[in-house]
Amino acid sequence: MAPEGLQQLLTQADGRLIVFYDGGCPLCRREIRHYRRMDRQGGIFWQDIAHQPQVLNDTGIGFRDAMALFHVVEPSGRIVVGAHGFVRIWQRLPGYRWLGAVCRYTGLVWPMDGAYRLFAAWRWKRRSACATCA
Repeated sequence: MAPEGLQQLLTQADGRLIVFYDGGCPLCRREIRHYRRMDRQGGIFWQDIAHQPQVLNDTGIGFRDAMALFHVVEPSGRIVVGAHGFVRIWQRLPGYRWLGAVCRYTGLVWPMDGAYRLFAAWRWKRRSACATCA
């Protein structure tokens, strides 16, 4: 069974994918804003953890971990991290579904995840040194 905080978020999300993102990062905000515009059916439950870190309380996901790497939670409660999380978003967005399927089912997501993790480490190091990013 999922931790209590995660179970509460799953209830609030009501069958939607939960996405935790760094709303204090200009690049992240821009990308998520694009995805939110594409999410016309409201199939994704967006959570800005930079401005509402308490949403991670008792979820089993640490704040630092969630800020350093992209995290999503499937309606089943399964936590998906890194490029795999982006693929889950793409699978739910019009215009991106084909890309999500190609990446997930061909194995392309694995090298994407390696590249994403290198970028994420650079981004987190830079973000951590920025006093005015939040």
